Amino acid sequence: MDRTKSLSLAPLAALLVMGFASGTALALPRDPYLQRVGPDTATVAFRLASNCSAAQVRYGVGNTSAAARSTATSRIHAVVLTGLTPATTYTYSVDACGETTPAKTFVTAPVPGTRRVHFAAVGDFGTGGSDQRKVAASMLTNKPELFVALGDNAYASGTETEFQTNLFTPMAALLAQVPMFATPGNHEYVTNEAQPYLDNLYLPTNNAEGSERYYSFDWGHVHFVSIDSNCAVGLASASKCTLAAQKAFVEKDLAATTQPWKVVFFHHPSWSSGEHGSQLTMRRQFGPLFEKYGVDLVLTGHDHNYERSKPMLGDAESGKSERGVPYLVVGGGGATLRKFATSRPSWSVMRDDAAHGFLDVEVVEGTLTAKLVKTNGGTLDSFSLTKELPAPPPPPQGTLNVTVGSASGTAPHTASFVATASQAGTSVTWDFGDGVTAQGAQVEHVYTQPGTYTATATATSQGAAPLTATTVVTVTGSGTTDPGTGEEDPGTDTGADPGTPTNPRPELPSTPSTPGITPGEDSEGGGGCAAGPGVLLPAAALLLAGLIRRRRSR
Repeated sequence: MDRTKSLSLAPLAALLVMGFASGTALALPRDPYLQRVGPDTATVAFRLASNCSAAQVRYGVGNTSAAARSTATSRIHAVVLTGLTPATTYTYSVDACGETTPAKTFVTAPVPGTRRVHFAAVGDFGTGGSDQRKVAASMLTNKPELFVALGDNAYASGTETEFQTNLFTPMAALLAQVPMFATPGNHEYVTNEAQPYLDNLYLPTNNAEGSERYYSFDWGHVHFVSIDSNCAVGLASASKCTLAAQKAFVEKDLAATTQPWKVVFFHHPSWSSGEHGSQLTMRRQFGPLFEKYGVDLVLTGHDHNYERSKPMLGDAESGKSERGVPYLVVGGGGATLRKFATSRPSWSVMRDDAAHGFLDVEVVEGTLTAKLVKTNGGTLDSFSLTKELPAPPPPPQGTLNVTVGSASGTAPHTASFVATASQAGTSVTWDFGDGVTAQGAQVEHVYTQPGTYTATATATSQGAAPLTATTVVTVTGSGTTDPGTGEEDPGTDTGADPGTPTNPRPELPSTPSTPGITPGEDSEGGGGCAAGPGVLLPAAALLLAGLIRRRRSR
């Protein structure tokens, strides 16, 4: 080794360290990602390289003048923004211990009932490979309002590490600007029955169990329902999820929605001629509910290809005068495509095993238009569905404000709610986020299970569109639990990723009187902050090491 050349690197090393340590651009091990976006709220989640007690999200319309502070003191943060305006573009960035991320933008959901929705859907993408990155880039180019993820989000086993390397890293740009609403795939269930999936995502909890494994939400005039097909086909233990509980939720939910369009998504396909084939439990247990309540479209993954069925009724094609349900497999999100081994069956309208891509869907008034977009921008398949819609109600008038007393506590926890509408003569209906509803401007509710619940108030008056407002209640258990699910910490159970931190995600907070948030308990605890140099110095060291190796090889 030439000592004189080696010594000449010393000044460079010092400059690198000083440059990185004094920089103002925050480099995160996980970029901010959007969860639980609604008309007036959004969750911004992110992770730092080391503990920080001074993290916040700065945001605003055309600027970042407002701030929502995280009360987490660890590496893992989830900040809920409240008091947002529907269908509005917000700019945001993360501040953490003196460092700031580049500004990003997102759009809040429209007022429920708004008759224009644009979403994207795909499954079987979580490889971390180039095809996944191309699909994500193509999706972002089309600028959907939300992304429906159809499972197998992090191959091969859904570990904590794989969620980082195979989901959040390759899809960082997309997830920072487009909220993802996911369903778990069978590969997520390999590790502790999808516990890392639940630890990393912040999803709705509007079922009786307060679980994020299955849920529903409205976006404009489209009602979405996510079903955990792993649970339905027996991959989950009864303590996590049951087929009976899911069916009860789906029936009650579909019967109650007032939105004219209904889209259901899950992982295992009810109809498929691919390698895995049709999942008959899903078809026969849920198909009758889809038919009974007028579901318009069912989206699935699992088979690594694309396939669209004819409108189906029971175990056969629907008759000309009958209303059937079209089922799609959209499994070309990035994993290796698999060839069809048999000829196309009569019920299959179109299928393809040669192109990666995603489904791009626009729902405008009474017309749903969908196309399978390939990574080169071309269209592989397209179709439309139409229905007659009643005349739209007039736009909402006035305002609706919600307050909650005792917004956090230990189960069983009683929370009191007050809804104040500016219009006289309104009636208020509550959805407490755990499958229970109530009526009245002032109500109380007992949360029996640990979890983070979004309570929604809907105010209606004669001849006007409804007003909605939300608040968040956090309920903890008596022991160590995952705040999002109320389930026991996976600890060192067989199958857990060795790199998974204990209780790795923070609680979502209660809604404060001013926009802001988050508690966040992390087992690593700690206060203070080393987010700046702590994050950036390893990068400097790696760069310097690379230069030294290049010198030695000359």
